[in-house]
Amino acid sequence: MGGISVFTPFVPRRPEQLVPLGELVAQDGRGALWQGQSTLVETNQGFAFLAGAGVRVPIGVGVTLTPLRHPYYAAMEARSLALATGSRVTFGLGPGGTSFQVALRGAAYPSQLGAMRDYLVAVRQLLTGVPVQVETADFACAARLPSAPSAPIELGFGVLRPRMARLAGEVADAAITWLTPARYLREVVVPALEEGAAAAGRPRPRLVTILPIARRRARHEPYQLAMASNFAHSRAPHYIDMLGKAGIAVDAADPVAGARAIVAGGAFLCGEPDELAEMVQEYWDAGVDEIVLNVTGVYNVEGLEAALEELRVLLAMLPAGADVALVP
Repeated sequence: MGGISVFTPFVPRRPEQLVPLGELVAQDGRGALWQGQSTLVETNQGFAFLAGAGVRVPIGVGVTLTPLRHPYYAAMEARSLALATGSRVTFGLGPGGTSFQVALRGAAYPSQLGAMRDYLVAVRQLLTGVPVQVETADFACAARLPSAPSAPIELGFGVLRPRMARLAGEVADAAITWLTPARYLREVVVPALEEGAAAAGRPRPRLVTILPIARRRARHEPYQLAMASNFAHSRAPHYIDMLGKAGIAVDAADPVAGARAIVAGGAFLCGEPDELAEMVQEYWDAGVDEIVLNVTGVYNVEGLEAALEELRVLLAMLPAGADVALVP
């Protein structure tokens, strides 16, 4: 069935904080535990700890940032997770914002698409045991990753805009989106994925959407939950550009108006249970293969116990999608 997964709604300071989330995923049995890039407990190390604690569930990394690691190390991390968990790993990669690239590399990638194509191809070849001999403007690699049987590894790619989606269609197993309305996925992202896949003569990659969501609350307006969930993203130029393409006008200088627009435009879902079920169905209908429930807004305004309860309720009430192949 279409996977319904869980996003870690906080940046762990201790790896044992992941245990209740992993147990929730194991009990539900439909999806994976996801986390973005962490600069506290590093994402891949936290997931390895979780497996060592006996909680072995499918894992999603959405996304790990390429300026932090050489492609060879990224391939090692992905396979290490698959070996440690014994479960499917969707290992998402993305370049991060240009300011992050400058801070770590001294300069932005000369070509975002070109850099990501080279990086993804190198990681894929390494994961399949193919010797890699490449030198680009961004990295060099003359090596082979020793082969070892493991659980399936999907190579994911963070996607916001059409050109990135076309590239994902060509080279990735999964396209991973964040803060993307269902209409934008249906009208922009999915066609671009299909175009890239057709050009490469391969099936369309799975579409994974990390979905900010919350039930309506008496104590907090929807826009307040949206701000608590996505304040940094709504101020980042590449997210503002994507939201603009989706018909949602966001101004970094007015975060309150931006949060209201994000709610009104369907990029942050908030409503009564029956309303949320209908909203989520729009994502399945748009072509999404895995929905990752992101209750960061609830966590930031009400704390961990409220966030865990929110996830329990949402997992119990939301419909699964149609049958999909989770691993290409």
